[in-house]
Amino acid sequence: MTESQGNSEKMSKQKRERSLLAVSGAAALLVLAVNLGINAFNSHRKNRKNKDLQGSKVRVNLSASEILKLADRIITKSKEVHDAVTYMNVISPLAELEAQQFPLVQSCVFPKMVTTSDDVHKASAEAERRIDTHLLACSKREDVYRVVKAFAARGEWVNAEAKNYTQALMRDFERNGLNLTLTKREEMQRVRIQIDKLSLQYIQNLTEDSTFLLFAETELAGLPPEFLKSLDKVTDGKFKVTLKSHHVGAVLELCEVGTTRRMVAVAYGKRCGEVNLSILEDLVQLRHKFARLLGYSSYADCAVDLRMAKTPSKVFEFLEDISNSLTDSANMELSMLKDLKRKEEGDHPFGIEDLLYYVKKAEAQQFNVDFGALKQYFPVNLVLSGVFKIVQDLFGLRFEEIADAEVWHSDVCVYSVFDLSSGELLGHFYLDMYIREGKYNNTCVVALQNGALSSNGSRQVQHICNRASFARFSGLGFDQDFVEVPALVLENWCYESFTLKLISGFHQDITKPIKDEMCKAIKRWRCSFSALKMRQEILYSLFDQIIHSAENVDIVELFKHLHPRILLGLPMLEDVNPASRFPCSAIGHEAACYSRIWSEVFAADIFASKFHDSYLNQYVGMQFRNKVLAPGGAKEPIEVLTSFLGREPSTQAFIDSKSQYRL
Repeated sequence: MTESQGNSEKMSKQKRERSLLAVSGAAALLVLAVNLGINAFNSHRKNRKNKDLQGSKVRVNLSASEILKLADRIITKSKEVHDAVTYMNVISPLAELEAQQFPLVQSCVFPKMVTTSDDVHKASAEAERRIDTHLLACSKREDVYRVVKAFAARGEWVNAEAKNYTQALMRDFERNGLNLTLTKREEMQRVRIQIDKLSLQYIQNLTEDSTFLLFAETELAGLPPEFLKSLDKVTDGKFKVTLKSHHVGAVLELCEVGTTRRMVAVAYGKRCGEVNLSILEDLVQLRHKFARLLGYSSYADCAVDLRMAKTPSKVFEFLEDISNSLTDSANMELSMLKDLKRKEEGDHPFGIEDLLYYVKKAEAQQFNVDFGALKQYFPVNLVLSGVFKIVQDLFGLRFEEIADAEVWHSDVCVYSVFDLSSGELLGHFYLDMYIREGKYNNTCVVALQNGALSSNGSRQVQHICNRASFARFSGLGFDQDFVEVPALVLENWCYESFTLKLISGFHQDITKPIKDEMCKAIKRWRCSFSALKMRQEILYSLFDQIIHSAENVDIVELFKHLHPRILLGLPMLEDVNPASRFPCSAIGHEAACYSRIWSEVFAADIFASKFHDSYLNQYVGMQFRNKVLAPGGAKEPIEVLTSFLGREPSTQAFIDSKSQYRL
């Protein structure tokens, strides 16, 4: 879980960032596979000459002053367009504005993720603040809303995508209360400010928590020497273990002393206990109030209405169905873990604090997978060439490196992407793989320029395989319940023997890929204890959905009720409440924690029904490219899925995948 911070324009900012920071499509396979080899190989490229990329409007090396000047020009141009819309000419100008300004906005806000310059980072953050403030103001312009509403009322659609775009504009305005009375609109704004303030306070409390526990070295048996060396010591020689995730995770996964694991788990469960619990309770009530002002009966109704699931009842049905289907597999997995603990610790009862440790121990016994040694078989250059071959062959593409393109750092590579049959340029991508000071430290794909048709019918360079006509639906502009599906589909290639052999080779002799036994072990490791892990995720998703579906829910009692029911009788730790350290429900994923499971289920259906028996079937790959990747957000996800699968989507493939490799 990410403990992030924001500002009073959080909603506007999140809406824009959702199209930027999701892993999607073919790039997901690239990112995941490269991560296996990234630490085994390190290279630095020479500085290149500057060369413009055909069709690109992105500027990647602006100075701090240039970033701020460009941000001001973006805002000025946007104001001009919004001021000039008329009843006869509203949709086209707004759509073109989005398409034209997206790469310019990214030229301003992207540098803070990659720059090594403090001045550029500060300027990029300030530019983002200015642009977000302006976008929020635009979303509240009643004059533009009235014009869009009048146009929508005429119902004169050029095509279905234009209709969807107009309806999306209407929805944005009305989600900001422009269809409400002035009194209700002002009340909604006050509630939103309170929500933003409390959300950030919840995260800040977790971030600033400095609680630690002290342990003697014998109490930390099983933890590696390098981890112990990283811990601070006090005068009596004891080690300080903080409640930050990297310390807690290491102890719960590796410490052989059950009492230590339990002490850490309890302390972690109590982190920010009463204060954050109170904040979350207030947040939930404010969200319900916000939803009612918009005409919804609950916040969950409000949040899910815009997603593929559509209704909270559908979410509950989905989660319960998955949970029940995994009961037998999860029981078998838990029984194995209990047996392991009995052999190691005697008759001490198995608790939630034991899960990570005994899962790790069971995996070590069942699979001989040494990930440190495994890295030596994935040198980066070999991984890239293998991944590129798979993606190109599967989707009918051709990648071509541009050796002298302008980049923001000497580590960065640039590639053009062409359609293999027609030779059409589809887009470009930058590959920035290596860690450096100041760079965003998580794996992500960022759309620097999206796709859209201009008024004269020409197409701007787009986000690789997407062919949506409107910038809003291009790139990663999918429904939020569907945006991760392409990435999750392609993750499967990273665990198939065919792929692993293609992208692997011992770093001293790349003609020697990993062995068949290791390929099988990696695939089995991926699925190990997956039913039990999934039920843990379902527990939190159900909790999140329930508190946002009904008023005055007793959060403490709810968790006490759900925990043993979903986790097969395992009780909660005493005097803890996970709701106090559950940032997904506080900011970013409120009433939508189910969404990752939702995406994984339908990705499993796609892979099992279309790709499982033919990993490089280009006919199927092109269908996926044209029917799933190309539409982007221009079509309803259920329509996209049904068209590609030739039937209604099913959960069965996902359920089968969780029980296929029982230990």
